[in-house]
Amino acid sequence: MFVRAIILLVATLSAVAIAASLRQVTNFGENPTNVSMYIYVPDKLAMKPPILLFPHWCHGSAQAAYSGSQYSNLANTYGFIVIYPDSPNQEDKCWDVSSKQTLTHNGGGDSLGIVSMVRYTLDKYNGDPNRVFVSGISSGAMMTNVLIGAYPDVFAAGSAFAGVPFGCYSGPSFNYWNADCAEGRITKSREDWAAMVKTAYPSYTGWRPKMQILHGTRDEIINYTNYKEAVKQWTAVLGLSELPTSTTQNTPLQGWTKYVYGEDRFQAYSAAGVPHNIPNQESIVMAWFDLRCTTGDCFSRPGGGNGTVFRRTFMA
Repeated sequence: MFVRAIILLVATLSAVAIAASLRQVTNFGENPTNVSMYIYVPDKLAMKPPILLFPHWCHGSAQAAYSGSQYSNLANTYGFIVIYPDSPNQEDKCWDVSSKQTLTHNGGGDSLGIVSMVRYTLDKYNGDPNRVFVSGISSGAMMTNVLIGAYPDVFAAGSAFAGVPFGCYSGPSFNYWNADCAEGRITKSREDWAAMVKTAYPSYTGWRPKMQILHGTRDEIINYTNYKEAVKQWTAVLGLSELPTSTTQNTPLQGWTKYVYGEDRFQAYSAAGVPHNIPNQESIVMAWFDLRCTTGDCFSRPGGGNGTVFRRTFMA
């Protein structure tokens, strides 16, 4: 009995030791600003697993993003991988969303280090290169806009909570607080906003990722004007009318309004009365990315970015 108990104890400890957990990865590729990489790989992966990138907010961390969201638990159920980058900016832990380098495809900055994490993960875990997604809140939402704009060849879709349009925060340095953008004093035409995105990767002519934004009307840190400007930008980039094709009140919460543009290529949620501390909506993000789909006709980039048709579209 004693020997059997020891065997059972060793087996239990071994199972615990190999159980999925948040862990750091080093030497994952080109990383000019020394962004740290943390990853969650569930014990049971889907075949050719999708990848979800979840950059944290200002004054946050990879560990806070991991513990403060449900994505690791959802990964256990649906078999996708979650990457949690950690900002190298020790002053306020915000992301570099301002430098020319980060706003340029393969130009450097935090964005290149983060994309290197994606490339490493795709290679190591035989991930699906057509099912790579990014979502974030606040500074993480700003980085989401940066990645969707500068790396349209890498991502299939983005979801940004309380962010700003691509390029709105542009400035002279890596750790630049653009008060004009944050306070809603930067407005542009649709054409000018779209031109900023296209300048990030001027040779790119392929398929563009679909995009989703969510913003509170009472945001005291990132003015609600940025929601309106982001609608201009992404509808223009995706070749859509600025007029929504459908409007749904009180979804997913009372006072929130969902707007759909085109054939569900762009979604915008306006949250009445909600401040900057907007609650993450994992169910909305999961539906937008179709991450509950594990077999069959799941949403993905068409033809590695060269096509023009979705496999399928989900209404969140």
